[in-house]
Amino acid sequence: MVSLVLARTVIGIIGNIIALFLFLSPLPTFVTIWKKGSVEQFSPIPYLATLVNCLVWVLYGLPVVHPGSILVITINAAGTLIELIYIILFFVFSNRKKRVKVILVLLVEVVFITLLSLLVLFIFHTHSKRSMVVGTICILFNIGMYASPLAVMKLVIKTKSVEYMPLSLSVASFANGVAWTIYACLPFDPYILIPNGLGTLFGLAQLILYASFYKSTKLQIEARQVKGQVILSDGKESWKNDNIECGNARTEGHGT
Repeated sequence: MVSLVLARTVIGIIGNIIALFLFLSPLPTFVTIWKKGSVEQFSPIPYLATLVNCLVWVLYGLPVVHPGSILVITINAAGTLIELIYIILFFVFSNRKKRVKVILVLLVEVVFITLLSLLVLFIFHTHSKRSMVVGTICILFNIGMYASPLAVMKLVIKTKSVEYMPLSLSVASFANGVAWTIYACLPFDPYILIPNGLGTLFGLAQLILYASFYKSTKLQIEARQVKGQVILSDGKESWKNDNIECGNARTEGHGT
């Protein structure tokens, strides 16, 4: 029994570390926003969606809902803080229209989490019922979060290029899914198992796509580079010809 608890704790800590890496992965985007002083065409929706997803999981991990889930709380509390920082930065560097949109979505999310918390705590009086209600919502939210990876995978298949699907993120997504799937089996927790089992499958699919289209991606990049060199070479040749013609014109002018 002790070894099972220890194994669950170790796997949970590993899952926390990997998930933290995934939460920090948009950092380069916000460094770019900071440097440019504008969000340009970036959308706040992924960060707002991740925020409410983290809040629901924090609620699920509370002792009054699902006891013994402290590692679920730690990573999702960290995720909540990170997403709030992203949203604040987005708010600071966006125009009035986008700010209003962010505020409205945040208000909806706060109202939703508040109502869900009150419903769970005051209507349902057992851990199993509370876990079922919040856990089911967690599953639905996580499934919704897979829309973005699916869109990227569709793009990879369409373009036969993995240029916009970084290997590091695909590996991290797969490892994160595996870690939390194992965690959900020690002991069995269907509400953690289902979304992370799906996450593992999506991560594996991304790795298979990466292996399938890695060579074609290299060929596409090399072709673009060659094309760029040809255009540059043509530009230099054109520049030389223009200079020769100008030199001839100047010579003829002096002769006259």
